[in-house]
This record gives sequence, structure tokens and C-alpha cells, in this order.
Amino acid sequence: MNLTLWIAQGILAFAFIFVGTMKVFAYDKYKALSEKNGPTGITQGLAGFIGSAELAGGFGVVLPMATHIIPWLSPLAAAGLATIMLLAIGFHLFRHESPAAPGVLFLLAAFVAFGRFSHWN
Repeated sequence: MNLTLWIAQGILAFAFIFVGTMKVFAYDKYKALSEKNGPTGITQGLAGFIGSAELAGGFGVVLPMATHIIPWLSPLAAAGLATIMLLAIGFHLFRHESPAAPGVLFLLAAFVAFGRFSHWN
């Protein structure tokens, strides 16, 4: 189970660091990709805020446990990423887009949060 959780954490870290970096440092490219079905209404400031939260979560889901420095932050980061993805699912449904990608990331983040929180019970 520990190996499965580490694999899920690695996938989450990769996905959120990649997408968060694009939102924070390459907003124009992110905007072009996200507005294929019409304007999203996401400003550069909001995208930067969401991207920063995704970057923090992407690093936070792995680094605390990997370095053994405050390891209980990793499940909290996973819970935060699950919350972000739950909001993203609602956003995609509102725009009549497929919520598949945020849905999968939500399930992975929830799995990591529950799996890692159960360690402290």
C-alpha cells in the first residue's frame, strides 16, 4: 500500500507542478489552451493564485514525507489538492466540458489523503 501511495503522490506532484507552472509562468499559453471552447473568465491574477496553490500542493504532497520534515503536511497537501479538483470539476461542468481530468486527479488526491491520514490513527 505504501508503494501505491508513493506512486499516486508522484503522479499528483508531476501533474500539479506542470499545470501550476504553466498558470503562473506561462499564462498566455494556458489561456490559449483553456479557451478553446470560449472565454473562461479566469483573469491572470486568479490563474496565478490557483497556479501557486497547485505548485504548493504539488511540492507539498511529496517533499515533507520524502525529507521526513513535518511529514503530516503531505496528507494535508493532498486534501488541499482534492479540494481544488472538486472546485475544478464544478467549473468544468458549468462550462459543459468533460470533468474527467480533474475527476481522476480528485480521486488520486483523495486516495493519498485518506491513505496517509490513516497512518496517524
